[in-house]
Amino acid sequence: MAFCAAIEGAAVQVPLSHSSPDDAARFEELVRQHEAAIQRAAYRLCGNREDAEDLVQEALLEAFSAFGRFTEGTHFERWVGRIMRNTYIDRVRARARARTEPLEVAFNQATGETVERHLVDPAAGPDAELMASTLDGPIQEALLSLPKEFRTVVILADIEELTYEAISRMLHVPIGTVRSRLHRGRAILKQKLCQYVQR
Repeated sequence: MAFCAAIEGAAVQVPLSHSSPDDAARFEELVRQHEAAIQRAAYRLCGNREDAEDLVQEALLEAFSAFGRFTEGTHFERWVGRIMRNTYIDRVRARARARTEPLEVAFNQATGETVERHLVDPAAGPDAELMASTLDGPIQEALLSLPKEFRTVVILADIEELTYEAISRMLHVPIGTVRSRLHRGRAILKQKLCQYVQR
């Protein structure tokens, strides 16, 4: 099972100075207590078992390496869930970066022509990189101009096609908040894009 492999892998990868046998035993005990809930949360994020198991394993490695900062008495499942959501978001962003064109001009082998690409400034951040990999021109500009809380929900719902429930869990906000942010974000986008079309 992914949990056992994650715990064993973490014990190997985390220097002994950062963990003790007691830490490893306590971590394993907590993981076993919350195993089903952690698996369900990962499945809801990923949508398939294989990716969910990979996500759980990666998140548990991160959690074990940070276990010294875990406060006894706090909710372990939520703590791991937060790490898992961050890991998931990092994966989404990494996939988006992998799709970006590394060269300013790409050569189209079929036609023999060069095709200009618009590169994203790496300093603009991962949201800008994600937008550049999937959208062009005015849509990209309008989306990047949204306030962050609206932009994040619009990206997760309309580009990554996550459910309201998954977004709610990922961002730690009620589903009603997800819906209102998505509605407001879409309304702002519509207004900005209508202005562009009317130019």
